[in-house]
Amino acid sequence: MSHFPVLYHEIIQALTPQTDGLYIDGTIGAGGHAWGILSASSPDGRLLGLDLDPEAIKLSKIRLQPFGDRFIIKRASYITLQNQIKSIGWVQVNGILLDLGVSSMQLDSGGRGFSFRAEDSLDMRFDPDGVVTASDLVNNLPEKELADIIYKYGEERKSRQIAREIVKQRPIRSTQHLVGIIAKVVKSKREKIHPATRTFQALRIATNDELESLKLVLPQAVSSLVSGGRLAVISFHSLEDRIVKQFFQYESKDCICPPEYPVCACNHHASIRVITQHPIRPGEEEIRSNPRSRSSRLRIVEKL
Repeated sequence: MSHFPVLYHEIIQALTPQTDGLYIDGTIGAGGHAWGILSASSPDGRLLGLDLDPEAIKLSKIRLQPFGDRFIIKRASYITLQNQIKSIGWVQVNGILLDLGVSSMQLDSGGRGFSFRAEDSLDMRFDPDGVVTASDLVNNLPEKELADIIYKYGEERKSRQIAREIVKQRPIRSTQHLVGIIAKVVKSKREKIHPATRTFQALRIATNDELESLKLVLPQAVSSLVSGGRLAVISFHSLEDRIVKQFFQYESKDCICPPEYPVCACNHHASIRVITQHPIRPGEEEIRSNPRSRSSRLRIVEKL
């Protein structure tokens, strides 16, 4: 491999691949984590990779060629995880990885609109066949709805001013046009990130319905694990991490009744054990070699 993906060694350690295990990479990307899982589960471990991006699928197939028929890659969303498992004749698996958000490959590839550092069309779709683009949102939503998206998904304090300026300057045709509008509103010199970061994050999340998709896949992932199997989730911002953390907390408790209840009435039983009480973060060396990894957080659970 020419490079290691985010938290590569931590993922391999978390999933502890077995020589005859079955694994799923729900966001296979360029195949970096999948390569590590297949290597560690040699000679007979198998992997199912899912992704919506045809370019990612093409690259991962090339990268994983040395593993022969030990992997299957399908163009599908991880929200169909259980159906995908059934479609290849598997029942349950030993480990699942979800590496959320946008990949470095997508950020670096031109024409996708994920990066605010290039002159691109405002697309931002993980699935090129998806119905809604970021351009649709920016150019067609009412000002209030657009402001709500920027605030809710980007946690941008100046969301209303940004939305107002966007509406004034419609139509917005390119990433650089949008960046220029945002930069006029977000002028704080104390910011450590680019002024457009939060707005672009919000538009990407809304375009791909990322948070709702995450809520749909987590219970499927836990249900699809064998006893002792592990689920590892890498998130890159607080909105994703909060959903993962709260789901893991909920599913790791035997009782979820309000504290004032004298006797348990919920009949809820824990389905997982939390391995990471606090998320694993990349070390200084990884951040130096890959600055994009700095915001990554890894949480791991084990099926009871």
